Amino acid sequence: MIEMIPGTVTLSTLEDIYRNLTPAKLASSAREPVEAAAKMVAEAAAGEEAVYGINTGFGKLASTKIAPADTATLQRNLILSHCCGVGEALPEDKTRLMMTLKLLSMGRGASGVRWLVIEQIEQMLERGVVPVIPSQGSVGASGDLAPLAHMAAAMIGAGEATFEGTRMSSAEALKKAGLEPIVLGPKEGLGLINGTQFSTACALGGLFDAWRMAEASMAIASLSTDAIMGSTAPLIADIHTLRGHAGQIDVAREMRGIMDGSEIRESHREGDTRVQDPYCIRCQPQVVGAALDVLRMAAKTLEIEANAVTDNPLVLVNEGRIVSGGNFHAEYVGFAADQIALAVAEIGAIAQRRVALMVDPTLSHDLPPFLTPDPGLNSGFMIAEVTTAALMSENKHLANPCVTDSTPTSANQEDHVSMAAHGALRLSKMNANLSVILGVEMLCAAQGVEARAPLMTSARLQDVLAMLRTDIPALAEDRYLAPDIEAASAMVRAGRIAEAAGVKVTA
Repeated sequence: MIEMIPGTVTLSTLEDIYRNLTPAKLASSAREPVEAAAKMVAEAAAGEEAVYGINTGFGKLASTKIAPADTATLQRNLILSHCCGVGEALPEDKTRLMMTLKLLSMGRGASGVRWLVIEQIEQMLERGVVPVIPSQGSVGASGDLAPLAHMAAAMIGAGEATFEGTRMSSAEALKKAGLEPIVLGPKEGLGLINGTQFSTACALGGLFDAWRMAEASMAIASLSTDAIMGSTAPLIADIHTLRGHAGQIDVAREMRGIMDGSEIRESHREGDTRVQDPYCIRCQPQVVGAALDVLRMAAKTLEIEANAVTDNPLVLVNEGRIVSGGNFHAEYVGFAADQIALAVAEIGAIAQRRVALMVDPTLSHDLPPFLTPDPGLNSGFMIAEVTTAALMSENKHLANPCVTDSTPTSANQEDHVSMAAHGALRLSKMNANLSVILGVEMLCAAQGVEARAPLMTSARLQDVLAMLRTDIPALAEDRYLAPDIEAASAMVRAGRIAEAAGVKVTA
C-alpha cells in the first residue's frame, strides 16, 4: 500500500501504481482540509444563495435552483445521466491509475467531498473492485465527464465493475468485496466527475510506455548498427556536447556503452570504403534524443497535473468562498499527449528505416537478401518489413494533433474543449504499434549480427541476443512468423530489452 501526500506525488510512484497495480491511499494529514471544505459545502447547500453544482443544475442548467431536500437526488441523477461512455473498457492499469489521481485531486481539500468518498475509492483499490470505464465519450473539458461518471457509478452501486477478474454489476462487486454503496452528498457527484483524471491517466500510461520504447530503441539500434557493420564515429561524445541537447547526449552515451567491445565494429575500422552511414544509423542520437527531451517536457506537465485540483467549483477554505473556474479544462494534458504522440511516431519512423536498410542487400553491406540464408526459395523478413511500414504509417497518421480539434458542446456553454481524452487514449495503440516495429527491428538485427559470425558483437548485445534466442530461434527457413513478431514485441513492451542491455536513462 502506497501512502500519498496530495500535491507531492512523483512520476516514479505513479508508474509503480500503473505497472504493478499497487493500491494507494491518502496520508491521514489530508483528512482535516478535506473535511473543512466538505463543511463549507454542507453549509452552502443548506443556504438560500445559489451556488453552482451544490444547489443548482449543471452546465446550461446552472441557473435552475434545486431545493435542499433534492440534493442527494441531484447528485445521483448527475452521475447516472452522465454515464454515456461507449467503446471498449479501459484496461485495469489505467483505471486504477485514474482512481488514484482522483484521490490526489480531492485530497487537496478544495473539492468539498466528505472523507467517506475518499475512503470508498481507497477501499475499492485495496480490495480490487475496478469500475468498467468505457474508453470513449470525453472531449477533455468540463472534466472527463462520461468516464469519471462510470467510475462514480460503481461507487454508488450502479453500472458495472470487475472483481477478481470477473465482470459483474457494481452492486454485486461491492458486496463480494465487503463494501457498501455510498450515497452522495452535496457537490460530491460533481467533484467526482469534474476533472482531468481519465485523460491524465491515459497520458501517463502513454508516457511510461513510450519511455520504455525509447530505452529499448537504443539497444536495438546498436544491434542494427553492428548488423550492417555501421560506424560508431557518430557516437563520439564531442559531437553531442557541441550541440548541447541533453537527450542527444544521453542516447549517444548509452549507445557507446552498449557497443563497447564489439568485434564486428573493430573488424572494419580500417579499409571500409563507405564514408558515411545512412541517417537512420548516423542520426539515432539526434532523433531519439529529441524524442527523449519531448517526453521529458510532457512528463513535467503530467506530474504537475497528477497533483492538481481540477474540478469545479472549487472550495477555497482560506477565503471562505466557493468559486467557479476552469481547472477541468485539460489543455495541458492535450498538449502533453500530442507531444508524446510525436515522439512515439518518430522513434518508430527511424527504426523502420533501419529495418528497410537491413533487408535490402544493396544497402546492408553484404547481408543476404531479406536476411534469409537461402533467398528465393525463402522470403525471410520481406513481409515483416512491410508490416513495420504499415504500422509506421499508421502512427504518423495518429500523431496528428488532437488539441487543436476543439468543438462546442453542451448548448455552447462549453464552447472550447481540449480533446485531451482522444489525444491520450490513442497513445496506447501507438505504443503497441511501436513495440512491433522495434520487435521486428530486433529480429532483423539479431539475424544480421549472427550472419557476421565468427565475429561477435559486444558483451551487452550478446546478452540481448541470448535472451532473444531463448524464446525465438534464428530464421533458418521460412516459417509462420506472427508468433515470433508478437513474442519480440512483448519483450520490448515488458522492458526486457533495455534491461538485458543495461540501458537506463533518467527521466
